Amino acid sequence: MVYIYRKVIGNKGYYYLRASERKGTKVIAKDLAYLGESIEEVQKNLTKLPQYNDQIRKTYKTIHNFLESNIYLEKIKQSKIKSDDYLGDKLLEVEACKLHYSKKFKHYNGLTKEEIFKNFIIEFAFNTTNIEGNTIKLNETRNLLQNGISPKDKPLRDIYDLKNTEEVFNWLQESKQKVTHELIIEIHKRLVANIDKRIGYRTQEVRVIKSNFKATPFPYIKADMDILLKWYEKNKDKLHPLVLTTIFHHKFEMIHPFFDGNGRTGRILLNYILMNNNYPPMVIHTKIRNNYLLALRKADKSNLKEANIKDYDLLIQYVSDEMVKSYWNIFL
Repeated sequence: MVYIYRKVIGNKGYYYLRASERKGTKVIAKDLAYLGESIEEVQKNLTKLPQYNDQIRKTYKTIHNFLESNIYLEKIKQSKIKSDDYLGDKLLEVEACKLHYSKKFKHYNGLTKEEIFKNFIIEFAFNTTNIEGNTIKLNETRNLLQNGISPKDKPLRDIYDLKNTEEVFNWLQESKQKVTHELIIEIHKRLVANIDKRIGYRTQEVRVIKSNFKATPFPYIKADMDILLKWYEKNKDKLHPLVLTTIFHHKFEMIHPFFDGNGRTGRILLNYILMNNNYPPMVIHTKIRNNYLLALRKADKSNLKEANIKDYDLLIQYVSDEMVKSYWNIFL
């Protein structure tokens, strides 16, 4: 396969068209052509390599993603935005996604936007439910949500799980409701429709498997959710929106206010807060679920009123990576 490779020498970057292939247990990489020092030069020089046209065409999406993401990354660098202690170097990549989302994606043709969002929801629904044990595969999810064809020999619960996720996401897309007890309970109610009749904050204890924390005892759930919502209101104009929503997500999961559906509700809320701050929604991928759980466990050292960088650095870096990866893969 061919791709664009950036080689840094001193403080300068140099771009090359590179090919790699696997030979036995080794991957052999070879530079095919020098493309220049800027993205503009790269775009121009790529059209002057007819001998590699077929190879470039085969990996067009990868190359296009690289070029587009770097164009917007350069624009953000030139804007000299204020640094963020939580995000560090990831801030520039996150802001590049936001810039493309607001300046380019939102100006696509209406039908194009609708199709891309449909694809996003399919990816999101598959991943967020699969993390919690849903057995329906990605191609089956696509068939269900795009074509209305239910997979054979799958539990009804799993089918409702996906349909409910799509319905809730569509419902929230245009919403500007404040994050409140009522909104959170309504989101959860819709997510577990036809799956679990236990609506509202739980009234018994639950055990959270593979965690470093004990969920809030049920008599104190309302009080702890009050603390979380007050923390959110206090910090929504102080913290970067991605940092805000990541920490909110973790604290929500620590409280574990519902009998079932806490993870799915939390990831919907994570995206709701992002979109209400004009950032694109994102996917947390089930393939690297263990990294996600590890980052959440590291953050468990914190409490409901704290947001120490050392506790949240791994989770924030993880969520940042997931946002950047899912954005350029889906929204171009």
